[in-house]
Amino acid sequence: MAWWHTATAYQIYPRSFQDSNGDGFGDIPGIIRRLPYLHELGIQLIWLTPMYPSPGYDNGYDISDYQNIDPRYGTLADFKEMLAVAHRYHIRIMMDLVLNHTSTEHPWFKASRQDKTNPYADFYFWADAAAGQAPTNWLSRFSGSTWQWDDERQQYYLHIFEQHMPDLNWDNPVLRKKILAMMAWWAEQGIDGFRLDVINMISKRTPFGNVSRATPKDDGRAYYINGPHVHDYLQLMNQKIFAPNHMITVGELASAGVAETGEFTNPANHELAMAFSFEHLKIDYTDGRKWTLGQFSLPALKAVLTKWQVGIAREHGWNALFWTNHDQPRAISRFLNDDRYRIESQKLLAIVQFGLQGTPYIYQGEEIGMRNAYFTNIDQYDDRESRNAYAAMRQEGVDTATALAILQQKSRDNARTPMHWDHTPNYGFTTGTPWLQPGLDDPVTVKDALADPQSIFALYQQLIAARPAYPVFTDGDFHMLAPDDTTVMHYQRRNQTAVLSVWANWSGTPQSRRAADLRNTRLLAHNYPDGLQIAGELFTLRPYLV
Repeated sequence: MAWWHTATAYQIYPRSFQDSNGDGFGDIPGIIRRLPYLHELGIQLIWLTPMYPSPGYDNGYDISDYQNIDPRYGTLADFKEMLAVAHRYHIRIMMDLVLNHTSTEHPWFKASRQDKTNPYADFYFWADAAAGQAPTNWLSRFSGSTWQWDDERQQYYLHIFEQHMPDLNWDNPVLRKKILAMMAWWAEQGIDGFRLDVINMISKRTPFGNVSRATPKDDGRAYYINGPHVHDYLQLMNQKIFAPNHMITVGELASAGVAETGEFTNPANHELAMAFSFEHLKIDYTDGRKWTLGQFSLPALKAVLTKWQVGIAREHGWNALFWTNHDQPRAISRFLNDDRYRIESQKLLAIVQFGLQGTPYIYQGEEIGMRNAYFTNIDQYDDRESRNAYAAMRQEGVDTATALAILQQKSRDNARTPMHWDHTPNYGFTTGTPWLQPGLDDPVTVKDALADPQSIFALYQQLIAARPAYPVFTDGDFHMLAPDDTTVMHYQRRNQTAVLSVWANWSGTPQSRRAADLRNTRLLAHNYPDGLQIAGELFTLRPYLV
């Protein structure tokens, strides 16, 4: 068993975590200041989203220098101090690394665009116009075409994401050598691992061609998801970087199914330690479209969780478990009740998550029950994806109120508002003007949570401690009971010595179930201070009880 099988990770979105100098932008000294807090929570691993120099078109995922720290976050010396302090607390640090694309400000791209014969000419994907149009009709993940005309080189370049984020050509052996050298350099700095952004996009299928665009998924992804050499490239990274440096890795796998994810994370294949899957966060999409007012379905969620829990175990892979990250709205607002039953709802999410097989990831603010921002004006949003989606919706005839309601439900900025530390201005995040305003009417704080023995924070502490204490959390088989029940989730994890049973009422009304199902059980964790209510042959699951 690997150490991460019983560990818990915590994701920090640095620009929103803690500002130390009053510029309104979270930074590395701010993270150092809060490491004792994370140690108290009990986590063993931190995932940091990108802190490299970047023009910021996608909040740091457009990297202009792989081997430095953006001055807004601090210095390389600050980064090394953070590593040292974290290691004293027995916390490992995992860096976010974007290997599918760079910024247009990266020196490689600046050289590549100069002409078609220089040493960097093929570091990216360039193509001539097709009958006066873009080379293909693929759709960008940020709306519009995946191709951008470049006046300097007089060709189009490929960008699956934002237009200032050109895709790297991994078929170029010189590029691969430079990337491996960069990764080795970070290993020398002492980092413990990498979170690899959209890593299953780095191998493209060429030659490129048009797609039918008949469905939302027919957008060009067949040419860039799980390409022909992606496993070769990951095995190369593992051989040269991950294994020799005993690194922890997690891959973000876009549009990958169970079998593919199992192949990426099966230890026998020597690629990734674990991977994030996203199917459970698409259950409220309408006909596969994100930018709609989605409806939550508990049976749909059960089906997806069962598919991935059973399937990844069958493939001998490993899940990275999460409800929210910097690219997703907060699950408490998306799927449950973030008002009257806020505490119960976040505790429900925690217990359901921690009972699954995999490594749990807590996103900053989940441990205190932070909710969506509920911004009321498009000008309050910073996220470029959200702004582009809003413009596209309005152009398609969606009225302003509906478009804003969709952003309130789906925007990435819902998870990016500043962390709530206390009740001082800006919740103690900064003494200046924050880069993104705090969410509206959301009074929860770390200070209050630490003072309350029944807080969400306290429950997370309990769950983090329980996972290594009970092997069934790690090796138990997964069984979903009553999969068609529209209000109550009941699943079990079973090994040869124990059964872990999780009950959760996902509705705002009490539900009754058979008390016989609770015989000879021990209550390990729950979300109501007075526990369960049992009357005769039935026990009652109060609203959002777990």
